[in-house]
Amino acid sequence: MTVREQIREIIEPRNESIYSRLYDWTMLSAIVIGILPLMFRGHHMVFFYFDLFSGFCFIIDYLLRWITADVPYKHNRVLAFLIYPFTPMAIIDLLSILPTFNMLSPTFKVARVSRLLRLLRVIKIIRYYEPLEIIIAVIRRQSRILWTVFSLAIFYIFITALIMFNAEEDINPETGEYLFTTFFDAFYWAACTLTTVGYGDLYPISNIGRVISIISSMVGIAIIALPSGIVTAGYIDELKSRKDKNSESK
Repeated sequence: MTVREQIREIIEPRNESIYSRLYDWTMLSAIVIGILPLMFRGHHMVFFYFDLFSGFCFIIDYLLRWITADVPYKHNRVLAFLIYPFTPMAIIDLLSILPTFNMLSPTFKVARVSRLLRLLRVIKIIRYYEPLEIIIAVIRRQSRILWTVFSLAIFYIFITALIMFNAEEDINPETGEYLFTTFFDAFYWAACTLTTVGYGDLYPISNIGRVISIISSMVGIAIIALPSGIVTAGYIDELKSRKDKNSESK
């Protein structure tokens, strides 16, 4: 095994070697440290060192993945080096590094978006946090069914909003205006009712509006439960599939 192949084995997430596990935990720590300053408004000196350590880890990770981009491929290895910088995760990795360059040199004019770019570091967790990766895999596998459920939910919200917008015509005694002054208000109310969020800022005041609200809430529970069951079943199947694959490889 060549040196580059050994490096690739280490940087690939969830390999069984102790070096790979240590690398995974180091990168996870760098991600957490990198997003920690986003939880505070002020700028403390310790955050400077957090960002410096986090950015250094991201740069090393990006370079290691680039120089070993051809290892998984037996053919077109030169092409792999050219394609890698344009892959989705590589772009996210690169954008995650930019705030560090901005911190080191004010000539990099990204100060206004540096905090937003740091948010991209959260996405990097997908690579190292297996349960989240499994969820993403399940969503991809069940995308057609989930999209159907999502379309059903949007259609139901639209219909409920349309009915409520025309049915709730009583004047709100607190404001002296209609409950829904625009269709967007009705759509917002229908979305909150469907998801059973219930912020309470908009609520029907007429009897017919309350009846519609009751029906919408009951149907909403059923619609919201559909994707939960689909994702749960897919998650269990994905875990079983990965467990069987690991057993076969051993």
